[in-house]
Amino acid sequence: MATKQGLRRKAHFLGTKIKSLRKRHNLTLEDLSVRCIQVDAEAAPSVSYLSMIENGKRVPSERLLQIIAGIFQKEVAWFYDEALDDPAVDPARMDSAVSGLPLEPSFLFSENLLQTAIPELLAQTGTTGRQFAHLLIRAHQEASHNRFPDIERAAEQVGKKQFPLDVRDIRAMARELGLRIRWFDKSPFKDRGDATTPLNMMVRSFFDAPATIYLNQDLQDKPERLKYDLANHIAHKILHDGDGARAPQVSGGQISSRRHEGESPNVDAQDILFAWRDFECSYFAAALLAPKTPFRQFLARHSYAIDCGDAVGLTRALVMRRMPSVSPYPHWHYFDAYPPGNLRAVYRGNGIPLPWGNMTMVSDPCQHWAVFRMFNNRGNKPSAQISVLRSGDDKRLYTCQSVRTRDAAGNSHVLCAGVDLSPALRAQNIDPAETIDMIEKSCNRGGGSGDIPLEARTQLEAVSRILNIGWIAAGCQKPATIICPRSSTCPRDKHCLGKRKPRLRPQIEEIRESLLAQSG
Repeated sequence: MATKQGLRRKAHFLGTKIKSLRKRHNLTLEDLSVRCIQVDAEAAPSVSYLSMIENGKRVPSERLLQIIAGIFQKEVAWFYDEALDDPAVDPARMDSAVSGLPLEPSFLFSENLLQTAIPELLAQTGTTGRQFAHLLIRAHQEASHNRFPDIERAAEQVGKKQFPLDVRDIRAMARELGLRIRWFDKSPFKDRGDATTPLNMMVRSFFDAPATIYLNQDLQDKPERLKYDLANHIAHKILHDGDGARAPQVSGGQISSRRHEGESPNVDAQDILFAWRDFECSYFAAALLAPKTPFRQFLARHSYAIDCGDAVGLTRALVMRRMPSVSPYPHWHYFDAYPPGNLRAVYRGNGIPLPWGNMTMVSDPCQHWAVFRMFNNRGNKPSAQISVLRSGDDKRLYTCQSVRTRDAAGNSHVLCAGVDLSPALRAQNIDPAETIDMIEKSCNRGGGSGDIPLEARTQLEAVSRILNIGWIAAGCQKPATIICPRSSTCPRDKHCLGKRKPRLRPQIEEIRESLLAQSG
């Protein structure tokens, strides 16, 4: 018969191991409770009971231990082994979202000199203030892992964390803030903007200070977009007191240049202000319609399916943009791409290289990225892909799910949400370099795409279950592919363009070294 001391010791080690696993995967007690409910609602523990288990005050039943073991892909016997693992890995610190570059001499990067030089630089390169602001905002997002708790709290104070919300709920919030709604009738029209071919453009809505929202009649047939625009203007009232200093909400047309009513071809400081306010209001609107805790639980119940918002009146774009902000796993990226290669929005988590940007087209983008493949896909079903990304000597392993859709003006575009798999593999004490090498060799044997080897597939399917992201496992059932930032530097054994361009010899360095050798 077990002694009281033996039971306490058993409870202590079990609780310590469960707590270590939970923290290793960046889950809260509530997250783990929700995951247990998904597996077995009858045997799932409450948050308070889980806390007691972790603190050694309760011993989990065999049934509950099997549930937790399944979630973290461990054998039940592992929990009874009193040998503690290595110190817990913090996934949030394993890969930096962005990397800085120390520039010398540092005095050249003083505030005064930069404020003088940047407008001149942008004017000479034809970069608008709005484009430059997008780069700054992206860097700010990536440094913050796309998490802005102050804006979240402001949205929660208005919405009271209610989820889901319908149009009546949002209109009631607008009335409480003293906002009036007016309707206008304006159909989409053609506009070239900065795109290579004309796009449909639609003015969806705009704010007239101090308290009037103008909405396009077309939104009445698109409740998911109507909710978003209303929430966006509520954000302007809350965050900026409805001063009216912001751009209209527009679909299509100009992809990335200055605000739509701007006339100056050069840098305009107001463009930068408007771009920042657009970001703030957009983030607030998403947080209002998909508050962090209930939406995190909603995504968990649907294994992060990118079309899960269809049932609760959320656009797929909002669902996919919200994933990096609420997921316990911080290593995400997100693209909103218009053909043939313009990024309307991008969150470049973990510093993922881009095949092209939102300011200028490149002549040789790698065509094997999921977003490029989806441009030619006529269907609207989501598709998953596992990719080995090679950029020089840097090798990474990504998975993503992409879907082709249409904006409010009717333009076709591709949405893509993905995660960096390397931190998740490290959290399982798996060397990601070995997994990447296995997959890359298979891809090279197949000319650039190939089946994922069994050992690597088993590892990734385990990660899929741990992270509860169903499309990781879906991607494992399809051939993986090698991608890179530029086709001209294709890293495949069989170059995707048919031949490799010879590298120019570094003649200047050769001349220097030759002269130094002669003089020595």
